[in-house]
Amino acid sequence: MDVLIVGAGSMGTWFGRAVEAAVAFADVDPDAAAAAADAVEGAEVAPLAPDGSDARDDYDVVCLAVPMAHVTDAIATHASRAERAVVDVSGVMEPALEVMAEHAPDLERASLHPLFAPERAPGSIAVVRDAGGPTIDALLAGLEARGNELIETTASEHDEAMETVQAATHAAVLSFALAAEPVPEGFETPIYEGLATLAEQMTEGTPRVYADIQTAFDGADAVSEAAESIAAADADEFESLYREAAATWQARDRDRRDGDADAQTRETSDNGGDST
Repeated sequence: MDVLIVGAGSMGTWFGRAVEAAVAFADVDPDAAAAAADAVEGAEVAPLAPDGSDARDDYDVVCLAVPMAHVTDAIATHASRAERAVVDVSGVMEPALEVMAEHAPDLERASLHPLFAPERAPGSIAVVRDAGGPTIDALLAGLEARGNELIETTASEHDEAMETVQAATHAAVLSFALAAEPVPEGFETPIYEGLATLAEQMTEGTPRVYADIQTAFDGADAVSEAAESIAAADADEFESLYREAAATWQARDRDRRDGDADAQTRETSDNGGDST
């Protein structure tokens, strides 16, 4: 199997290392494509323009690893270079899959979202198989063999979850980073230190990535509204908001425990009642 990866950043490079395939990288920055090819054993550099005189258009798989703001245009441009499957790892699923269906209606199609920074691989990968088949099955099996956990979902479920998991979370952490004042050493509390660690981790990243997430997903407005409610609350109202938050997170933990119990019951049933 050979794979053309359009986008030679950190996520494209991770995908090139993680799949069991011959890999070629194409990027608007030729130096980035060359660096990615050097980082992945046996990889090559491919021309970016699909209509170039020396550009191949017969790859088994085309993977779009471009920023989410550009993924739909990249799919429209490069899907024709695939013979068997088109996938993306951009992080936004509904728009990507809609354009895949339009430009690659007869091919296998999937959207993948690694829920980790490439340097922290392996980890959980959200997966939507819009049009599955043996090629995508083989790609996903290779990712699992590398120690990744595949989380099968739907595009709408994924994108809705990212409003909280990414947009709201990032907005809350960045708001803390902007609002926090320096404190004397030794004054830190466990909660402050936890938020400070998150702020340091987030602000070591790439600003454009976080900006694209805020553009793609709602979530920041909810954080702003909650902060305004807290700032305007009197003591009784604050206690009410606190109890509301506590109930929300207790319910989440209860639902997770129930889900884990249901999964264990199904596994036991599938094994004929043998839980050993």
